[in-house]
Amino acid sequence: MSSDSPAAQPSAPNRREYYRITVTLPISIQPETDTTEVELVEKSVNISGGGIGLTVNRRYQPNEILSLTLRLPDQDLFKAFLEILRLDPIPYPAGTYRLHARFIRMTSQNRELLIRHILGFQRDLLNKHYLA
Repeated sequence: MSSDSPAAQPSAPNRREYYRITVTLPISIQPETDTTEVELVEKSVNISGGGIGLTVNRRYQPNEILSLTLRLPDQDLFKAFLEILRLDPIPYPAGTYRLHARFIRMTSQNRELLIRHILGFQRDLLNKHYLA
């Protein structure tokens, strides 16, 4: 399999095989078919090599496909597709939801790039903690 072909999707029990971390990143999400350029907004995201969780103020449907754009440190824009697994309402503020999604159609090369950055975020957090 070439590094440009999509990597196999993790099965439900294996989705947690990737290390997860919560970080703040410039991000935008929009429906897959929406090709308009949108502004990146800094948001707290819980991200792993398998998927992402974040707070949104728009109601999406399970199985809906979204286009994700985020800016990783020292990188150009990182783009990927998400499949919504579920959307949980948050009581406050009204009209907000916790979106849970998995990466789909991601090449092995892009997944490895994302995982390297996630490990870098963890290293930075540990350095701050132990050097404080």
